[in-house]
Amino acid sequence: MAYPMQLGFQDATSPIMEELLHFHDHTLMIVFLISSLVLYIISLMLTTKLTHTSTMDAQEIETIWTILPAIILILIALPSLRILYMMDEINNPSLTVKTMGHQWYWSYEYTDYEDLNFDSYMIPTSELKPGELRLLEVDNRVVLPMEMTIRMLISSEDVLHSWAVPSLGLKTDAIPGRLNQTTLMSTRPGLYYGQ
Repeated sequence: MAYPMQLGFQDATSPIMEELLHFHDHTLMIVFLISSLVLYIISLMLTTKLTHTSTMDAQEIETIWTILPAIILILIALPSLRILYMMDEINNPSLTVKTMGHQWYWSYEYTDYEDLNFDSYMIPTSELKPGELRLLEVDNRVVLPMEMTIRMLISSEDVLHSWAVPSLGLKTDAIPGRLNQTTLMSTRPGLYYGQ
């Protein structure tokens, strides 16, 4: 669960989210190094009066500042593509849960069992108990096993919705007339809030 004034991500509770956090740190380091280099060059150009004229016409420097950004983009794209393929991979799920978005609630159905379905409504602010979180608490929570691959089938009855659990690294659109699927696996027990 996120806490007030939090700057980073929530703690990762799935292998996909751990990969996303590593990718975020990898990309942020590249951006930080590029920004530092550009800031250094700008400050150097503003403080020095000397200009090396042969540097301005050098073919080698133009080649370097054309090839270097391409290499940097490849260093960002390859891990990104690997994570995208990992997120799209379905590995023989142990359980399937069908999720339907409605105007103000979600319907869940455990498709591997007969007649196991329920609606999950948000608890109104006036009925919250002390310590419960506004706009996050529901009357019926989804209970899922940990360390098992679970397939979520997500769709909508009326309008566009988005089914998200940030600590699991999941965010899937619920679109009327379309069935989207995603997989999840929690590595530790806990209460994870979705949005």
